[in-house]
Amino acid sequence: MSLDMTKALMFVSAAATLFAAPAAAQTIAITGGKVVIGDGSAPIEGGTVVLRDGKVVAAGAGVAVPAGAQVVDAAGRWVTPGLFAGFSRIGLVEVEAVRETNDSSANTGDFSAAIDVAPAINAKVTPIAVNRAAGITRAVVAPEAPASIFAGMGALIDLGDDYNAVTKARAFQFVELGETGSSKAGGSRASAFLEFRNGLIEARALAVGQRGVAAHPHDALLNRQDAAALLPVVNGEIRLLVHVERAADILNVIKLREEFPALKLVLVGVSEGWLVANQIAAAGVPVIASALNDLPSDFEKTAATQSNIGRMKQAGVTIAIGMIDDSDAHKLHYSPQYAGNLVALQRVPGATGLSWDQAFAAITSGPAQAMGVDAMLGSLKPGRQGDVVIWDGDPLELSSAPVAVMIDGVSQPLGNRQAKLRDRYRTPQEGALPKAYER
Repeated sequence: MSLDMTKALMFVSAAATLFAAPAAAQTIAITGGKVVIGDGSAPIEGGTVVLRDGKVVAAGAGVAVPAGAQVVDAAGRWVTPGLFAGFSRIGLVEVEAVRETNDSSANTGDFSAAIDVAPAINAKVTPIAVNRAAGITRAVVAPEAPASIFAGMGALIDLGDDYNAVTKARAFQFVELGETGSSKAGGSRASAFLEFRNGLIEARALAVGQRGVAAHPHDALLNRQDAAALLPVVNGEIRLLVHVERAADILNVIKLREEFPALKLVLVGVSEGWLVANQIAAAGVPVIASALNDLPSDFEKTAATQSNIGRMKQAGVTIAIGMIDDSDAHKLHYSPQYAGNLVALQRVPGATGLSWDQAFAAITSGPAQAMGVDAMLGSLKPGRQGDVVIWDGDPLELSSAPVAVMIDGVSQPLGNRQAKLRDRYRTPQEGALPKAYER
C-alpha cells in the first residue's frame, strides 16, 4: 500500500471516529483546508469550517476555533458543501428494468398531479450509498409522468445512512411538455399546452368553489384530488418544475404567468435556452439544465450546444445542473464531471463555459436557489445544514474523491455494494467464490 493511500485511510478512520457522536452534542472545527463556500465565490486557502448542532456556524479565512471544539485537520484537502443533485429519480428506482423495484411512475393509475413520491422513496436502494460516497448529499427527486402531462409532487431528500431521507415532501409539481408532453396529451404541443392550462384553470376554480358545479360536471377533466394538488401551484405556494427543451416552448411556458402570475416556475432540461436566455433572465425564472446536450438527439434539441449553460449564465439566468433522463436514478455522481467539463469548455475556441466557482455553485447553491431552499441548504454560509465533504483533491477533477462526508453534521459511511463487489472479485481466491462460480 502506498504512503498516500495509508494517509488517506488514516484520515478517514480518524474522521469517522471524531464524527461518531451525535451532531447536537458537539462543536466541530475543520481547519487548514481549501474551503469552498459554494455560493460562487473563490476557494479560500487555509480556511476553517465550524459546525455546531448539525449546522454551519462559520466558514472562511480567519475563523476562530471555539473552545472545546473537536478539531479535524484538513490540511492538503478541499472542504466543500455537499453536492446537490438538481434533478433526479434517486430513491425511487433500484433496477429500472424490474417493474417491482421502479416506483418512478404510475402508468395505469387513476391519479396524476396528486401523486406524492415521498412515501415511495427508499433510502436503502443501492444508488443512495453509491452517490453518497461520491459526495452527493441532497437531491431533487421527481416522479415520471404517467399517462398525463402532470407527473405529480416531487420531494427534496438527503442521502444519509438512515430511513429519514425526506427533507421536504410535496416540494414541487412536475410537468412534462415538449415532445414527451405532446405524446401524452393527444399528439401535439397545442393539446399539451391546452391540457396544462386547463389543469391550472380547474385548480383555480376549485379554490373559489366553482369546479364541478352540477350544471357542467362533464367540464371537469381532472379528478378532485389532482385538481386540489395543483392549488398550491396556482397560488405560488410550491414550485412548478416544467420539462421543456425547445426555445419556442420555453417562451410559451413563461407566458403562462400573464394568466397565472403567482406561478413559481423552474425550467428543466432547457437545451435551447441560450436562444432565449435574455427572456428567461428577464422573467426571473431559474433553470435546472442538462449540462452536456451538444447534439440534436431530438427535433426539439436541434440548437443544442455545450455552450448553452455558459451563455445563459452570461445573460443573468440562475443556473443549476440537472440530469433529467440521463441515468437520473443511478449516476448523480456524474454531476461534478459535467461541471468540470463546463470549466474546461472555457479553453475551447468559440465556446462559452463557466468559471470553476460558477460551475461548483451550479451543483451546490444553484439547485438550492432554484428550489427556494438556499437559506437552508447548498452552501457553507452560517445557518445552513452541516452538509460537508472533505476531498482528497479538486472535486471537479475525475481523479478526486471524498475522504469524509457529513450530512446535518453527522458522519456518513463511504462503503457501498459496488465497492464491496469490486474488492471481493478484484483478487478472487480459490474456495472463496459463491456457489454459482464453482465448476
